[in-house]
Amino acid sequence: MECITVGRGTRQCWIIHRQHPGETMAEFYAEGLLTRLLGLDTNGCIDGLTKHLMQKYTFHIVPNMCPDGSFRGHLRTNAQGQNLNREWANTGHEGEEHYYQAPTVKRSPEVHCVLQEMDKTGVDVFLDVHGDEELPFNFLAGAEGCPNWGPRLEHLQGAFLASYSRANSDMQIPIAYEPEEPGEGRMNVCSNQIACRFDCLAVTLEMPFKDCLSH
Repeated sequence: MECITVGRGTRQCWIIHRQHPGETMAEFYAEGLLTRLLGLDTNGCIDGLTKHLMQKYTFHIVPNMCPDGSFRGHLRTNAQGQNLNREWANTGHEGEEHYYQAPTVKRSPEVHCVLQEMDKTGVDVFLDVHGDEELPFNFLAGAEGCPNWGPRLEHLQGAFLASYSRANSDMQIPIAYEPEEPGEGRMNVCSNQIACRFDCLAVTLEMPFKDCLSH
């Protein structure tokens, strides 16, 4: 697994991409992000805002969470046939027909490896970058269904989304998935698990396969 770490701040920001290998726009997002953070298109010259962020945060960037699935041409699964975005916690209850343990080295080594590293560093901010096949918009999916959801996380998520939409006209707020009901969040889903495990801002960024209609 490739993970690029940049910055020297005390706050830990993890950004992962392309859990579903067919969502190639997620890895292009990683390319753009690293270009900005490292000044790859300006001969290493890094702008002031980026310098400020890297003084406050250490960024851990995983460009491709599913390299084996990508190599095999899979749409949503790894080499073991598992949807990595359902591998971040045990699913169901032991003894039930659909119960399984996750993440494990056998089923989902990618998640197992990355989550171990997250536990070592801690997580203060988390972004999981995806693509959506149906909605022609950029939007965020949050952690409203998590048991620790409350005013603090609601404020952090709202402030992040508002700032993102002001900074980038491609981001919009009105159109998104319906939030999960309080206490009904699926804890095997990546951003929910991270939000609860580290009690931090954790969201999923969805991007369209074609251009967004908010232009």
